[in-house]
Amino acid sequence: MIPRPSDSDAASAAADRVPLSGILLVLLAAAGFSAKAVIIKLAYRYTVDAGTLLALRMIFSAPFFAVMALWSGRGGSPLSRADWGAVAALGFVGYYLASYLDFLGLVYITAGLERLILFLYPTIVVLLSAWLLKTAIRAHHVVALALSYAGIALVFRESLVFGGAPRDVAIGGLLVFASGVAYSVYLIGVGGVIARIGAARFTAYAMLAACGFCLAQFLFTHRFAALSLPLPVYALSLLMAIVSTVLPAWFMSEGIRRVGAHRAAMAGSIGPVATILLGYWFLGEPVSLSQLAGAAVVLAGVTLVGVRAR
Repeated sequence: MIPRPSDSDAASAAADRVPLSGILLVLLAAAGFSAKAVIIKLAYRYTVDAGTLLALRMIFSAPFFAVMALWSGRGGSPLSRADWGAVAALGFVGYYLASYLDFLGLVYITAGLERLILFLYPTIVVLLSAWLLKTAIRAHHVVALALSYAGIALVFRESLVFGGAPRDVAIGGLLVFASGVAYSVYLIGVGGVIARIGAARFTAYAMLAACGFCLAQFLFTHRFAALSLPLPVYALSLLMAIVSTVLPAWFMSEGIRRVGAHRAAMAGSIGPVATILLGYWFLGEPVSLSQLAGAAVVLAGVTLVGVRAR
């Protein structure tokens, strides 16, 4: 006689099932985020600089985040002065500074290399946490760091082989790595603030703060004549705001709610590969076996950090 499964067994089996819709949302978010670098490179084919392009992205994104701020703030307790200061500071570091450095770096390097460097941020968090918070670096961290940076070195080498000027590759790589450091600082400091005011409200307020910083930089460094741009630049900026900013942020948040942060991180690891393929299709960026091998090594290292962190 076959024993009937108990209620606890049924509940456990239900908990183990991963909603396909959640995984699909995470994959869509990763694809959207991955397309950002390709859209930026396409816009750079016209006469537009990093500051102007970032300002346009934020201008087109701001209305969506304003609606999100109004919706998420309903019935919430007012923010303290300290919370407003934290939101502004984290919005500056995580959304303005990290984005601006990333946009500058893409002037010099390929979209695929940019995405791989940014994907190192979990290893940067490990190093910064050890330095700032005195957390221990364990054996699996050392292996993960060795794998990740060996893979990046291999991809850097391939970038030079395919005709990248050493100076440009170095400058672009350092700018994008600095972007990853800024984003890692943001991740280390954001947990307590989100716990106090909520994820949706924090994201909306921090993005609006970043919009303010971007516009202030543009007004300080440019004349309004700088906005006299070819129509495709505006179309690409709007596309970047919707497809690579607003929708991925919502998709990822909802995907994490449905499948959990760990599964979302694993599914989202397709991002660098997606960027390499999109760069090949839309920008004609070269793809070699060595580059793919380097990308695989980076993914292995970063995944090791995530798996052991679980």
